[in-house]
Order: sequence, then structure tokens, then C-alpha cells
Amino acid sequence: MNSTIEIKHIEKSRIDSVDFNNLPFGSVYSDHMLTCTYKNGQWGTPIIEPYAPISLDPSAKIFHYGQSIFEGMKAYKDADENILLFRPTENCKRLNKSAERLVIPQIPEDVFMNGLKELLKVDANWIPTNEGSSLYIRPFMFASGKGFHASPADEYKLMICTAPSGAYFAGKVKVLIEEKYARAANGGVGFAKAGGNYAAQFYPTQLAIEKGFNQVIWTDDNTHEYIEEAGAMNIFVRINDTLITSPVSDRILDGITRKSIIQIAKDLDIDVEVRKITVSEVIAAAQSGSLKEMFGAGTAAVISPIAGFGYQEKEYELPELSQPYASTLKKAITDIQTNKAPDKHGWRVVVK
Repeated sequence: MNSTIEIKHIEKSRIDSVDFNNLPFGSVYSDHMLTCTYKNGQWGTPIIEPYAPISLDPSAKIFHYGQSIFEGMKAYKDADENILLFRPTENCKRLNKSAERLVIPQIPEDVFMNGLKELLKVDANWIPTNEGSSLYIRPFMFASGKGFHASPADEYKLMICTAPSGAYFAGKVKVLIEEKYARAANGGVGFAKAGGNYAAQFYPTQLAIEKGFNQVIWTDDNTHEYIEEAGAMNIFVRINDTLITSPVSDRILDGITRKSIIQIAKDLDIDVEVRKITVSEVIAAAQSGSLKEMFGAGTAAVISPIAGFGYQEKEYELPELSQPYASTLKKAITDIQTNKAPDKHGWRVVVK
């Protein structure tokens, strides 16, 4: 493929119409986007062009067979206006892992990283500097090739769009432990960031919302005895002073925030266990008072504390702690991301 990047600048920026002090999450879009097309067996030249609608044939296979994957990332600016990324090659690796599972051509890491960095430089002014804000980055790949026959497409697109965003969640959430529906199954695509995984979550989540909850805690597909994820996030449970999270599997996403939290917790001498967690263990801990915290972890929210949960028509509240692990870990990870703390693991990448 051609390793150069074609750049088409917008005629007039929309940035002056944006209130950076009141940013919603993921619904205000930067001036430019990156597009790269796979056809005739190879990736073409990446193009950075003004953000705009795209045109697809009605028979494009994304509409019919769901070959669609995505990633979630963020860019930050430090006090010296340096543009920073957090473990971006991990996102590229996971995107390609998802691509392999859905028979989408993998994108070379250098093409992905060079295109992403160039896009961030073009739209550098869109990266917010307000506390708690960031530039959310959405790389995605989908089948643009035509045909109603049930087979992989012959043409695909990689796109990267960005959105200056405020906090994903405000405050704590209340969750319902799922007893009937499953997010993913063994041998399936639960470990991939496939669009269909999220579409399938919406209905059970809506049922939980109708009962007064914000999100669902997903349990295993077979017995519903083990908690696995919280909404679209990995889940952590603190029992006494031990932090526990489920191991990744065919059903559980290998979260980059999850991996980072595990390492940071170890750096802070917090006991961490990566093991299966039963619903009954969580209930027993809640009843005995040893359940101290539960929180979700993911790119968008970083860490989302859980205030309480429901199970079998009963509700359980978590205690209010003066120094919760959730706050400590969130500050530690965001300080690394924004260059306010040393980065001893080499996670931070400066865009030059």
C-alpha cells in the first residue's frame, strides 16, 4: 500500500461554535476524519478530509451481515500543550484481533498509528484542556463491499473520527445483575469489539432501566452464576481490601483500562486477584459488610463507581467510603494520561 497520507483541509473550521466548557460525550465532532479503503486485496492511501456523511450502496454488507468493529481511545494535552495518547498500540492490536475474528483485513500498525497521529495534529485545537475532558477517538472498520450473498465482503473501510468530550458518566450508577440474558457465549465474539455485541446489550439494559437501574451486570451465559462485565465495561469488586476482577475469555473484553488498573493497583500495593467471581460471593459479602466497592472500568468513563445493585428483587447498597479505591485508581491513571505523574511503564505516547 501507499504509506503517504493525503490531507484535504476543511475550508472553515466549526470550532468557534463549540462550548468547550459544556461538552457532552461523543456528540460534537472535530473538523476532520481519516478514511482508508481496502479493495483489490490491499489497503489504499489514508485520506484525512473534512468530517462529513459517507455514501454506501444499499447492498453494502455492513447492513446485512454485520462485519463491523471499533475501538475507543482518547487524546489529551498536558500543561505544555503536548498531544498525548495512552497505550495506543494496544488499541491497534485489539482492533486487529477483532478484525481477524470477523474476517476483516487487518490494518498495519504503522498505517494506523501514522494516520492517527497526523489526524490529531491536523485537529490539535480540538483537544480540550478542561479538567476531566479529552478528545475521544473512535477508530472503526466495516464491510463496504456490495452483495446480498452471505460471505465476507471484498471491500472494507477503516475510519477514525474524533469528538471533544466531557465526562461519560456523572456520579455513581445503580446496576442490575442479569439472570436471563447473556452478553456473549463461549466460542463467540464477546472478546471482540464488534458492533453487534453492543446492539444485543440494548434490550436487556432497557429492561433494567425500566426497573430503575442504570446498567446491567452481565453474568456467564451458561449458569448465570458468575459476574463478568458491567454494561460495556470490565468490572472490579472490592471485598475487604482485595480488588477482584474476572479473567478475560471468549466472553470478556481484554480491556486496556482494565489491564492498566490491575498494574497500577499492584504498584500501590493493593491486593489484586484475577479470578472468577460468583454472584453468591458478592451477595454474601454485601450481607456481611465486607463488600466495600464495585466499579466499571473502560476508556470512556475510565472508572464508574457503582452505588448499589439489584438481584432477585432485592437491592443492596454499597457503603460510602472516605478513600475508595475507585477514586485513587482513577486519579492515578488519569494523572499518567495527562502527564501529571511519572509514567514508569511507558504507556504515554507523545504525538510529534
